[in-house]
Amino acid sequence: MDLWFGYTQLSFWQIYNSAFSDPFRDTNYEPELLLNFRTDYDLFGLKGRIINIGINHQSNGRAEPLSRSWNRIVANFGFEKSNFNLLVKTWYRIPESANNDDNPGIEAYMGYGEIWGSYYWGKHKFGVMFRNNLRLGDNKGAAQIEWGFPLPFINNDRFSGYVQYFNGYGEGLLDYNASSNRIGIGFILTDWR
Repeated sequence: MDLWFGYTQLSFWQIYNSAFSDPFRDTNYEPELLLNFRTDYDLFGLKGRIINIGINHQSNGRAEPLSRSWNRIVANFGFEKSNFNLLVKTWYRIPESANNDDNPGIEAYMGYGEIWGSYYWGKHKFGVMFRNNLRLGDNKGAAQIEWGFPLPFINNDRFSGYVQYFNGYGEGLLDYNASSNRIGIGFILTDWR
């Protein structure tokens, strides 16, 4: 058993629209504290490797009316088989009073979890993410596909090219309730296997 602290920062660079962004449109901050249990069990041909239980905070650090934040209790389950990894992430939103809730109904767009899959083929990494609110009458979700690839002009295993496509709700907190399509290109500075 381990105690993990994680921090993720996601910034949306938007240099083409200086009226609303100069140069970032929004930045999301996500610290979390997880109790990690190392496991070793079989489930449908996959090897269960980790179970995390913890607390997660996500916010954009902005003032009203653009402020967005929520706190969650999370449980994550990690599996692997050969070059394939699967991470099932689940969460429960810690309720807030109506007066303090700056993103009401976020669960209708972000759902209660997501599934991440990654496959490594040589020096290439292929990934996919699915998220859904599991509501039949008002179904909303998101999907993301990504590809990490070696750069022919750089001989370094810790620096790769990256292409990502996102479609759906909740890519960022500012527009969690608006559907978006986005394609991005960039670099992966580190990618641990």
